[in-house]
Amino acid sequence: MSEKVRVSIVGASGYSGGELIRLLLAHPHVTLQQVTSESNAGKPIHTVHPNLRKVSNLQFVSATALQACDVLFLALPHGEAQRRIAHFAALAPYLIDLSADFRLRDLALYERYYGEPHAAPEWVDKFVYGLPEINREALRGARYASGIGCNATAAILALLPLVRAGLIDTSKPITVDLKVGSSEGGATASQASHHPERSGAVRTFAAVGHRHEAEVAQALGLSNVYLSVNAIEMVRGVMATAQVFSAVGVDDKQLWKAYRAVYSDEPFVRIVHDKSGVHRHPEPKWLAGTNFADVGWEVEPASGRIVALAALDNLGKGAAGSAVQCMNLMLGYPEETALTFCGLHP
Repeated sequence: MSEKVRVSIVGASGYSGGELIRLLLAHPHVTLQQVTSESNAGKPIHTVHPNLRKVSNLQFVSATALQACDVLFLALPHGEAQRRIAHFAALAPYLIDLSADFRLRDLALYERYYGEPHAAPEWVDKFVYGLPEINREALRGARYASGIGCNATAAILALLPLVRAGLIDTSKPITVDLKVGSSEGGATASQASHHPERSGAVRTFAAVGHRHEAEVAQALGLSNVYLSVNAIEMVRGVMATAQVFSAVGVDDKQLWKAYRAVYSDEPFVRIVHDKSGVHRHPEPKWLAGTNFADVGWEVEPASGRIVALAALDNLGKGAAGSAVQCMNLMLGYPEETALTFCGLHP
């Protein structure tokens, strides 16, 4: 598309919505038309997202005032997009949904993990799972892209090279320990996110049965992958530590080959695997505000044990960043457009 596209966001007062606003305001091919929030309608966006003061004069509007546009991002709580999907599709030819509503192809799995039948099953197969690293060609020219789970994204990117190289002994359990920041809990405060309760805590909140488990299994074709999720004192970020077993004797050289084969040409995945130094492994801190994911590993040849690592910003590569990356692919823009911020150090 040569002219600027009109883009709107439904549910723009949350953290992912705010990240979308920030990225789209800097996109050279986009005019951000409307952003909705029922509780903040009529207020300037900087009253909720203070980093956007003097960046834009946009005000929140009610979703009832939404006008037709070219691309509509849905940043609603899980379960809401599916109930209004026909209405949203009538407003825009391109939809990108950040929730879990259209991620899982298996509707029985959806009901198992989300606790209720899907309200729009006929729409599920119309959506492409929105992780470009595994679905790039399907996203080119697609009209509908689903959201991705931030924890699932970290787990998938850590394990993908091992799966493609056939290095995993799938007869043994594949476990992924995830350490996550408080922004995963969303913008609405709860007892768990109350500062005196959260500060200094290392809290396991999903030892078994985390919803993103189904996404990882679907994306990688695995049936024995298990996630455990732990909240730590960090605002943005996900750190995935996956434990797998391979044949005895697998070595570092084979793993370099596997990871380079998958990620050498990926614009937003960086291999971090140094023999020495403080930053020899991926770290979420350096990825805050970016669309990058850093991956790495350690291997124990005597046992065949591989520890695969991935770090990302849950609001960036784990949500809004990947959503904008999907839009770029869907509309034929250079994939990196508006996503090249490399983070801060220190």
